[in-house]
Amino acid sequence: MTGFTPVDPATATGTAAELLADVQKALGVTPNMTKVMANSPALLQGYLALSGALAGGVLPAPVRERLALATAEYNGCGYCLSAHTYIGAHIAKVDADELEAARDAKSSDPRTGALLALSDAVARGRGRVEEGVLQAARDAGATDAEIGEVVGHLALNVLTNYFNILARVDNDWPVVTPRGTA
Repeated sequence: MTGFTPVDPATATGTAAELLADVQKALGVTPNMTKVMANSPALLQGYLALSGALAGGVLPAPVRERLALATAEYNGCGYCLSAHTYIGAHIAKVDADELEAARDAKSSDPRTGALLALSDAVARGRGRVEEGVLQAARDAGATDAEIGEVVGHLALNVLTNYFNILARVDNDWPVVTPRGTA
């Protein structure tokens, strides 16, 4: 059961109503996370703004979804793990083996693998990484823009992971359980 009351899009008012309508229009659904975030329209607006900005960046959707999976697994967020497994498979068209590998911050693609390893190192080191990890990403062809966006996606994913865990948002995706809580 959720720890926060979801905002019903049908009865929402003001900024919350506008933001939830935008989510529905963009996705065709209004995920529970956004309904719960709408308790603070500023939070929902900030989440949507950062998410939208990063979606327009240089990292393609299949890489973004794998970054989200690695962070969700690390943080033990079942909601995000479930959402990004579904989105990764059905929208970004990432195959099942790659989705599974991403949970361990790995990929068969060297460039994607290096970006996942960098994101994982940044998360575990709280921003401090060994020079070799950063150099491995550069050696795999990662640009400064990609490396910067890895940090942006990590921040976005930590935001949603922590929020969903704290708020105990009801999972409205096909359930994927973090390994540490299985």
